[in-house]
Amino acid sequence: MNVIRTFIIITAVGMTGCTSTRANNPADPLEPVNRGIYKFNDVVDKNVVKPVARGYKAVMPTTARIMVSNFFSNLDDVVVTANDLLQFKVSQGISDGMRFFVNTTFGIFGLFDVATPGGLKKHDEDFGQTLGKWGIGNGPYLVLPILGPSTLRDSVGLYADGYPSPIYQMKNMRARAQAYMIRGLNRRAELLDQEKVLDEAMLDPYEFVRDAYLLHRQSQVYDGNPPRPKYEDDESDDDVLPQESPAPGPSSPTSANPASPSTPH
Repeated sequence: MNVIRTFIIITAVGMTGCTSTRANNPADPLEPVNRGIYKFNDVVDKNVVKPVARGYKAVMPTTARIMVSNFFSNLDDVVVTANDLLQFKVSQGISDGMRFFVNTTFGIFGLFDVATPGGLKKHDEDFGQTLGKWGIGNGPYLVLPILGPSTLRDSVGLYADGYPSPIYQMKNMRARAQAYMIRGLNRRAELLDQEKVLDEAMLDPYEFVRDAYLLHRQSQVYDGNPPRPKYEDDESDDDVLPQESPAPGPSSPTSANPASPSTPH
């Protein structure tokens, strides 16, 4: 899978020199290529992944699906803890490390989430966010085959996150592939109800997914408090200072004391 991601990034960069169409969004200079990969992913999803996810959801009881989600979420806490420390979030890293220990032991290898009721909150950190914290920009927006929306920075982060991941460290390649497949299938089943909003709320699915992804990742990098975008109207308002009205001058005696009517002779 990592080879595929590397191949598509190199291919996308190479193909931009052959395309004459300019993207409307400056964050998406590879839009013609990305749209092609998006259509490919959509066809694979509708004809293969989605039907399998529906069957998985129909066969697996809700409790069993929750346990599967908890299991993989617990494994992800290893990656989260590593990125906490790389971002110098020491207290959060200790909390996430304790969360992994508690759920792995008392939660039976993470099948049950006993850490959250105990006050150990779930966090979401990855190496893409870590690079953002270090001041590295998104780079061009990318759509990866099967994996979906990403950026150049997040693609590098996705590769780096594999090293501390317990799934990636599995020696048996068949078991590793099965673990990735089950995790992906379970996640796809969780999105079956949410995609109805996606189908009804947009004119261009590609643009909707791209813009939502970029905004979501920006929010994650800034821990939910992204900087307010500065618009041209804001700059023009700053340049135009309010004009002070002239101070009223001293009133003349005639205006202050009107003349009395003359007495007749």
